Amino acid sequence: MNALFIKPMALALLLLTAPVLYAGDMLQPVKISKAQIAGQIFEDYEPLVTVSDDNTTTDVEVFLSKDKDFDAGIWSSEANVMEITNPYPYNEYMHFIDGSVTLTSTDGTVTQVNAGDSVIIPRGWTGTWDTPGCTKIYAIHAPDKNL
Repeated sequence: MNALFIKPMALALLLLTAPVLYAGDMLQPVKISKAQIAGQIFEDYEPLVTVSDDNTTTDVEVFLSKDKDFDAGIWSSEANVMEITNPYPYNEYMHFIDGSVTLTSTDGTVTQVNAGDSVIIPRGWTGTWDTPGCTKIYAIHAPDKNL
């Protein structure tokens, strides 16, 4: 399957209008500011840092729906190559703030995504994720899984 490119405004509208749970189950819009997109978010929130043998990733989840079917945030990774042999478990929209990724589908189709580009990886995709390092805004939809 080919990854699809869409306009960054779609994510901005989604993130700015999506409700989030706060104390007392109050629903409020979630905003990610320009300063946070530029990196301040990793100081404003307590990020989840994952360290493996040769890679460190940093994730700030800014939204998780009450039913845990929709998740959004900002994620950063050092250089990393991941072979995705099990079908990708959810639909994920990504807008790259910094860096790049080369997505090579199992059928050999190559999709190059650079800073400023957006991409959707559809549920079921298999292939290789290869990045020299990147930071992305993400929105994940998995209606039958808890994220």
